[in-house]
Amino acid sequence: MLNKLTRLLDAAAITLTDHQKQQLVAYVGMLDKWNKAYNLTSVRDPNEMLVRHILDSIVVAPHLEGSRFIDVGTGPGLPGIPLSIVCPDKHFTLLDSLGKRVRFLRQVQHELKLDNIAPVQSRVEDFPAEPPFNGVISRAFASLTDMVNWCKHLPAQQGRFYALKGLRPDDEITALPDAFEVEKIVELAVPGLEGERHLVIIRPLNFNNCKK
Repeated sequence: MLNKLTRLLDAAAITLTDHQKQQLVAYVGMLDKWNKAYNLTSVRDPNEMLVRHILDSIVVAPHLEGSRFIDVGTGPGLPGIPLSIVCPDKHFTLLDSLGKRVRFLRQVQHELKLDNIAPVQSRVEDFPAEPPFNGVISRAFASLTDMVNWCKHLPAQQGRFYALKGLRPDDEITALPDAFEVEKIVELAVPGLEGERHLVIIRPLNFNNCKK
């Protein structure tokens, strides 16, 4: 699996240390093992996980600005765990409402010795952002409107929302509330993955109004 990961990283022009590669492979191994009992992901093949979970997450890394991020609706840690491995200088709060997922995340944190993540069990609406975050990340979490409405209390003054999407969500972009605007849409290239991937970066227009 390590060889396949290396080939995928080379194809994506992503350079990682051997330790980071080993951590990513170990994470996939844990996800595969726990998935049999906890049904954490519909992807069953570890080799497929390398593409659909690992590469699909880490291609976002170059576009993240700041040092503190929250991954809302993280599930089994996607994209937060892979991002925390490839961005050791950034901190990721991993938020999910289901206890079994958070237990898995804490085990990953322990086994992989990740000191830049904080697994938290909470509904996003109930989670206090103290201090607020540079970025709010979601992957297959909700519509853009629901994301900014549910998470509007989380970003800092210059914070951004980072929504990982498949097809370019033009209808969702059109429906965004007036207090938010799309700053950038990045078409992502994920080696070995069929279909489109886009990163939608959103910024609040009026910070004080959007916090109310």
